[in-house]
Amino acid sequence: MTPVSQAVAIAALVLGAGTATVTVMFDDIADLAVPEGPWVPGGALDGRAFHTTDTIQQTGEVLNDELHFVDGRFQSAMCQVYCDFGWSPYRTWTEGDAIHFTATTVCPDAPHTVVWYGTVTGDGIDFRGTWTTRRWYWTRQIDVSGEGAAVPPGGPAVSG
Repeated sequence: MTPVSQAVAIAALVLGAGTATVTVMFDDIADLAVPEGPWVPGGALDGRAFHTTDTIQQTGEVLNDELHFVDGRFQSAMCQVYCDFGWSPYRTWTEGDAIHFTATTVCPDAPHTVVWYGTVTGDGIDFRGTWTTRRWYWTRQIDVSGEGAAVPPGGPAVSG
């Protein structure tokens, strides 16, 4: 086999192996689908904070978090510790006594996106969300749901 033939055979082998690798990659997973609504920029929940008990759906693991709403921005204390997500804009819409909210938070240093959707009624909150990590070779998603209140268990109300 001539050197040119060898080079062509090696290139075909490498490209063929690369094609095989691409075919076993996982498809992307969509973020949490937030319901349609008359969403407006956040503000309705400004100054509020909620202590929540959250459950990871895939494992049943229970976590405690604090969700804060300040100046049209949202932050999860637990996500902040994990990846320094910072403050993200949130949106709301009101339906009777319920204030619906949504926020999409993005980690600046890793491919993590968390989409939140929930409802605040009085001093109570319930929500669901997806934590999605997208890498070029796979996408992983964690589904979470939680509920909580402005008053931590056994403590005084939280100020925003």
